[in-house]
Amino acid sequence: MSHFTSVKTKIKNQVCLVRALKDLGYEVVEAEQGQTVQVRGYQGQKADGIMCIKASKTYDIGVRQNADGTYEFFADWWGVETTRGVAEEDFIKQVTRRYSYHMVKQEIEKKGWTLEEEKQGEEIHLHVRTWS
Repeated sequence: MSHFTSVKTKIKNQVCLVRALKDLGYEVVEAEQGQTVQVRGYQGQKADGIMCIKASKTYDIGVRQNADGTYEFFADWWGVETTRGVAEEDFIKQVTRRYSYHMVKQEIEKKGWTLEEEKQGEEIHLHVRTWS
């Protein structure tokens, strides 16, 4: 019986996802192209993913890519919460917020805008400038 459960997301950019996870203090192991990495769960159970997020010494959070290009997280969330102290919902909120930040910064750079000021707190404020 598997204790792994999945959470679907709208995340599509792996580079921004990895940046977000690293910002949040997670060690991330990415699989080589066409390969998988093992994700650890309850009582040594393992599952394959394209990315392994080291949540604790015994539990990981895995990442799979769906057919539509979005990513989903899978884990033994009870184990992650009891060993890392972060619940599934909190993890998803933290990652989504940080991922969105990196996506916006990426778009700012693509458009050639200049980041003038950045303030982070409850909300993140980015002030940009463009020259026409």
